[in-house]
Amino acid sequence: MNRSSVTLTVLFDAPFWVGVFERVEDDKLTVAKVIFGAEPKDYEIYDFILKNFYRLKFSPSLIIENNRTFENPKRKQRAARKQMQKTGIGTKSQQALQLQLEARKIELKNFNKVQQAVLKQHQFELKKQKHKEKHRGH
Repeated sequence: MNRSSVTLTVLFDAPFWVGVFERVEDDKLTVAKVIFGAEPKDYEIYDFILKNFYRLKFSPSLIIENNRTFENPKRKQRAARKQMQKTGIGTKSQQALQLQLEARKIELKNFNKVQQAVLKQHQFELKKQKHKEKHRGH
């Protein structure tokens, strides 16, 4: 049976308010981070989710262990209340965000390497052309 869930944690990461979306699908965790700036109101968060959720770039997936056992509803309620009071984001989420950051770094590094090669080739062609123009009459 496929289960999926999405959790949004809004926290203050000086100097901005940050939202961390945690998506769990088929025992795989993916995370996206959004910077809100000023403290967002509930209706602003709801509006953001409706308009921009499908544009979010989630991190590569991490496999999480799954312990599905029956849990008392009151215990679930207590756990939810405790989670609401807890600050910070889960370590799995932090790992997923770190993986996303590293992937972006590698992508940018490869792009810059290609751009440098193109620029170097262009400069070489200009130098060659200039050299030919100098020796044209001899």
